[in-house]
Amino acid sequence: MPAMHVPRRQLLIGAAATIVTPPLTSLAMATTRLVVTPGQTEGPFYPMSLPADRDADLVRVQGQAAQAVGKVTHVSGRVVDKRGEVVRGAMVEIWQCDANGIYDHPGDSGQKRRDAAFQGYGRVQVDGGGRYAFRTIRPVAYPGRTPHIHFKVHAPGTGRLTTQMYVAGEPQNARDGVLRSIRDAAARESVIVRLGAADDIEADALKGTFDIVLDV
Repeated sequence: MPAMHVPRRQLLIGAAATIVTPPLTSLAMATTRLVVTPGQTEGPFYPMSLPADRDADLVRVQGQAAQAVGKVTHVSGRVVDKRGEVVRGAMVEIWQCDANGIYDHPGDSGQKRRDAAFQGYGRVQVDGGGRYAFRTIRPVAYPGRTPHIHFKVHAPGTGRLTTQMYVAGEPQNARDGVLRSIRDAAARESVIVRLGAADDIEADALKGTFDIVLDV
């Protein structure tokens, strides 16, 4: 039976719906210490100019018939402060290399091999519950780096956080200098995300939850 096409907006709504973590209660806040998400380097490949298509679905670019090469992956989570309260109005940006390990950036020498069907950058504002969701590809390694996705969070009135998300089980995690630079073990583990099957959202896709805790 042929696969049914699902509009990407519906896919992203489905990803966000998988986040069921409620806000922490006063009792939980009294007994739970949230780990603040550590800041990390922005790296050299933040876009020089933002793409015309900059929505939360990086797998399909408006005007492109092809879908990006790579394993479709839904990344979602919540943006909260260290008390577990929603950071309202926060905007989340992500950017990453394509399945060939190439960024959409003139400083990356592999532009001739870049997958033009991969958006490479996306941004979204959190909803009323602090939730965000992106549809992207599973990050890949390139020379010197383990697979990762760059994140930047803009929080109204409290500044911004730049960090990176990593994939659990990647053998290169143990050798990645940027990841290993996080000395606190709990903070380091907080940016490593386990990916699993996303059949409840999209067939033959992956999903992972990356909650971001701001130091405010």
